[in-house]
Amino acid sequence: MNFFRGVMGGQPAGPQPSGAETIQKLCDRVASSTLLEDRRDAVRALKSLSKKYRLEVGTQAMSDLVQILQTDRSDSEIIGYALDTLFNIICNDEEEEQDAASMGMRKAVAVPDENSQKQMDDLGVQFTDKFIQDPENITLLLTLLEEFDFHVRWPGVKLLTILLKNQCVQVQGIILVSPMGVSRLMDLLADSREVIRNDGLLLLQQLTKSNAAIQKIVAFENAFERLLDIITEEGSSDGGIVVEDCLILLLNLLRNNSSNQNFFKEGSYIQRMKPWFEVGDDNSGWSAQKVTNLHLMLQLVRVMVSPVNSPGATASCQKSMYQCGLLQQLCTILMATGVPADILTETINTVSEVIRGSQVNQDYFASVNAPSNPPRPAIVVLLMSMCFLYRNQKGQGEIVATLLPSTIDANSISAGQLLCGGLFSVDSLSNWCAAVALAHALQDNLTQKEQLLRVQLATSLGKPPVSLLQQCTNILSQGDKVNRRSFPTENQGSSMDPCPASKVQTRVGLLMLLCTWISNCPIAVTHFLHNQENVPFLTGQISENLGEDERLVQGLCALLLGICIYHNDNSLENYTKEKLKQLIEKRIGKENFVEKLSFITKHELYSRAAQKPQPVFPSPEQMLFDHEFTKLVKDLEGVITKAVHKSSEEEKKEEEVKKTLEQHDSIVTQYKELIREQDSQLQELKEQVSSMSSQKEMMQSTLTQQLSQIQQHKDQYNILKLKLDGSQVNGLQTEELAQLRVEVEELRRLQALLHIQQGDKDTLIAALRSESAQTGDAAGGPDNTQLIQELEALRSRVQSQQAEISQLQMDRVDLLRRAEAQSSEASAAGETSEDSDLGGRLAAQTSETDRLKESLAGMEQQMASTTSTEAILQAEKTKLQGEVQESKKEQDDLLMLLADQDQKISSLKQKLKDLGHM
Repeated sequence: MNFFRGVMGGQPAGPQPSGAETIQKLCDRVASSTLLEDRRDAVRALKSLSKKYRLEVGTQAMSDLVQILQTDRSDSEIIGYALDTLFNIICNDEEEEQDAASMGMRKAVAVPDENSQKQMDDLGVQFTDKFIQDPENITLLLTLLEEFDFHVRWPGVKLLTILLKNQCVQVQGIILVSPMGVSRLMDLLADSREVIRNDGLLLLQQLTKSNAAIQKIVAFENAFERLLDIITEEGSSDGGIVVEDCLILLLNLLRNNSSNQNFFKEGSYIQRMKPWFEVGDDNSGWSAQKVTNLHLMLQLVRVMVSPVNSPGATASCQKSMYQCGLLQQLCTILMATGVPADILTETINTVSEVIRGSQVNQDYFASVNAPSNPPRPAIVVLLMSMCFLYRNQKGQGEIVATLLPSTIDANSISAGQLLCGGLFSVDSLSNWCAAVALAHALQDNLTQKEQLLRVQLATSLGKPPVSLLQQCTNILSQGDKVNRRSFPTENQGSSMDPCPASKVQTRVGLLMLLCTWISNCPIAVTHFLHNQENVPFLTGQISENLGEDERLVQGLCALLLGICIYHNDNSLENYTKEKLKQLIEKRIGKENFVEKLSFITKHELYSRAAQKPQPVFPSPEQMLFDHEFTKLVKDLEGVITKAVHKSSEEEKKEEEVKKTLEQHDSIVTQYKELIREQDSQLQELKEQVSSMSSQKEMMQSTLTQQLSQIQQHKDQYNILKLKLDGSQVNGLQTEELAQLRVEVEELRRLQALLHIQQGDKDTLIAALRSESAQTGDAAGGPDNTQLIQELEALRSRVQSQQAEISQLQMDRVDLLRRAEAQSSEASAAGETSEDSDLGGRLAAQTSETDRLKESLAGMEQQMASTTSTEAILQAEKTKLQGEVQESKKEQDDLLMLLADQDQKISSLKQKLKDLGHM
């Protein structure tokens, strides 16, 4: 116990051990003690010494502390001490040490100078490298974060945060490959203890820095939903530092990560940003935290619509922001009163990017009206117009139209008048913004460049008006000599106070406007050269040896003069291309001219503006270049250099080429006519394609119906094939199938009738057989042949009986003759008796003969009836066979029809394939 009293501040007897010796003893106790209480006390002592003896504790105790984390996880207290100790030796935060000193943990704190702070930072990085040398230590730390105990989880979060801060990339790599590593850290946001949740936000900020893979995992772990919920719970823009931390984390997840940006948009999270920008009428007294929060929120909007994103993703986000009302809310902030200047500036930039290149958003912004009381500073409109006019020819025309005499309204101040007001104000920043905004109204728009030449300004009462182009050049050439005051004239555009051109920012803005104006516009070049003072002014500026600040102006003057050469149509005799080049060679020198021209691209601010479209200026004085103008310089610098160095012979060759081209104008005209004709044909073909597309759809529908019918016919064919003993029926129509079924039923009915008639005939034949049996005829076949044989037998019997009757009659006649020839001697009685016997026999034979004749007649009649029935049956059989043959013929016709349909379908498919629709 004396040992621990000495460590914890008691008064031990004997000499005091050194710090290194004490730490060594404590490390031995941690490593060798078997009792948990002893190890816990030793670790607690190391924690108390870890700030004062940071180097010693870090070098001697780190391995022992890691061992404690591995073996004593069941005791949250010793784990908490170990984590705090590791944090103290790895952390480089000076404030932490000062806080510890204020708590009495060390006697004095020397404020470190720059070198000592660098040594402390290096020491923290070294201890971090030692700790993460074994990746299992990070895995162990992630496992400890699953513990809910506050004394374990909170120090673990702080330790992992400082590890990420010191060696971000290495620790990110270990966490990324650790199973469920990121998911465990995301659970910190759901912790009910705000301290842990808030430090978890700081941890995730470090974790997501510049690592797209981790950013995606965090996003798909429902980070957007959780962070937006926290922002809402904390009061949105009125919230505290927690809202700021959430916004910083959101920026980490979305900046330069197209996948997360798309996930954010598809998850309808843009709509949840709208309530952030709801401001009231009274905006005075904004807290510093609210300004910071709203600034980050605006940055978050800009990240989603940044020009560096893909055009499709930017356009989609712009559309969502308009549909959910976010753009309208941002415009409300613009027009609100009392909004802090830095928030207003960031809102201007944000609205500019939300409407940049989006026609719908630009049209909406064009309909927004600024309140007239108090008047809105012109710089607000000027800065926003730069993006409002980007790829917006409609907006460009509307801006220029407000400067033309026919559209001037004396009762209102138009956008064009505001631009002129800024262009000729006494504020150099307003001059620059107005010049650049007006240049955007002319960007890639030849029509508006020519229209702007019509704008007239009145310099003072009693003096004739001057054009806007001439007024700009007058300001450049005369500087302070230009009259400061100007007044509007009747039926002419408004004129504003001209500014002195002594400030570099003003002169750069005017030169950028003039270069953009006359570029690719020979008419504007002619107007510019028509002023006799312009060319001498430019050559004088270029030829002088001015200071560093004036070099940029010299470069822009050289660019302006070069444009006058390159886009010169030689309409002015005194300022043709050749004469201007001779003037440059005599007064400036070609090499000197090219060198002065290169001053533009060598300027540092030019390089910054050329990198990305967003205007990023550390201070107003550095607002010299616009991104669109840098693209113009890039396009013109090379061609102007070539144009200046061309010799007269090359110029003559070019003239000859031009003449040759002029001679071929008719050919060009023919080609143009051919192109028009081809365009017409192309339009007709497009219409045909459209018509054929509709026909294709109809054919597709018809084909589908036919395929359905064919399938039905196939099914019916299979059924009929089974019912009709294998007859080949394929694709019969429903009506034909019903008719065939009726015919089959009729055949069945006829067959049944024939069976009945056959039965009747069988009955008749049986009767005949019975009668034949009575006559003693034993023959009785079941068929007609037997019946005929019986009839023949009957006929023969009848004939024999007739012969017998004839013989008896002949005997009777003979007896009668003999009776007449005999004498009277014959007694009458005997003769009478003999005749009576003979007559009886004859009568009996006659009766039998009649009966046989009647039977024969009946049998002949029955035979005739049977023969007639057989003929009828034979006729019906022939008829049925004919109907069957006709049905087979109809089936063959149907098969041929189906074959034709299949051929037509194949032909239609081939046509569709040729049209490219299959």
